[in-house]
Amino acid sequence: MTTIAPIAAQKPAVRSSLRRVGVLLVNLGTPDTADAPGVRVYLKEFLSDARVIEDQGLVWQFVLNGIILRSRPRTKALDYQKIWNNERNESPLKTITRSQSDKLAAALSDSDHVVVDWAMRYGNPSIKSGIDALIAKGCDRILAVPLYPQYSASTSATVCDEVFRVLARLRNQPTLRVTPPYYEDEAYIEALAISIETHLATLPFAPELIVASFHGMPKSYVDKGDPYQSHCVATTDALRRRLGMDETKLLLTFQSRFGNDEWLQPYTDKTMERLAKEGVRRIAVVTPGFSADCLETLEEIAQENAEIFKHNGGEQFSAIPCLNDSDPGMDVIRTLVLRELQGWI
Repeated sequence: MTTIAPIAAQKPAVRSSLRRVGVLLVNLGTPDTADAPGVRVYLKEFLSDARVIEDQGLVWQFVLNGIILRSRPRTKALDYQKIWNNERNESPLKTITRSQSDKLAAALSDSDHVVVDWAMRYGNPSIKSGIDALIAKGCDRILAVPLYPQYSASTSATVCDEVFRVLARLRNQPTLRVTPPYYEDEAYIEALAISIETHLATLPFAPELIVASFHGMPKSYVDKGDPYQSHCVATTDALRRRLGMDETKLLLTFQSRFGNDEWLQPYTDKTMERLAKEGVRRIAVVTPGFSADCLETLEEIAQENAEIFKHNGGEQFSAIPCLNDSDPGMDVIRTLVLRELQGWI
């Protein structure tokens, strides 16, 4: 005979009585130290992700471990040292993301049951540590916020992959939400426009045109269905409309390629060279795909591409800062988070 226990006798699931809501901001990642060992650890984790390098077969393992991780960490460490926050002994990306988290927490302080934290997909603080910390503070609902305006499998999706892996190990999982990409969100486009206009007003010269440089991606990834390129185009088109510019005054390019495969074009560095040789002397570059300044913006754009432009005849070059933790930038993050927290707060 089957015995059914009365409802009152059944034990409730163990949950903190606080029942808080957690918000976890997530950016790409950074080495812990600006030296070859620190960069090697970071590159190993980053380039071992099948979302980043899809073919993780024997050939790639030989290239990664036998070539890249033997030579690249030394050269990249020198690049990191050019932009390193020596006062805090960390990369600017880590400094800025922490500040974004602190400012968002302050903006949501009226909702005392909301807890805000931050993490990196690669490196530290890890997504696992962020989720563990939120759960320890009584969060039974978590909103993950990938800080990538444009979706791609190698950025947004891999954040979700890692969040899901962490939750898969838990018997008592928090409820999860993930913010969507915001590549043509009105608040985001307006913040970009304000940032550009504010920066241009401080320059001692008027740029002949602006280049919008996005992180690159192998063309084969897009051919397989990744929407990243279309999102970058949509962002640029929306920004052109807001600024009253056409494709001759606001150009779209892609940076940060490596390897021998074809990547999304036009390439930023080649565009810098071409424009200078064609007689363009004054230029500004904005990086709408980055929510915070990092190696790719502070070193690759502001230093490396500036040198390419000037070496080929250009005269004045300015890199427009990312939205970072500026008031317009925080407006974007706050708007996105509050929209996705509806029904929870």
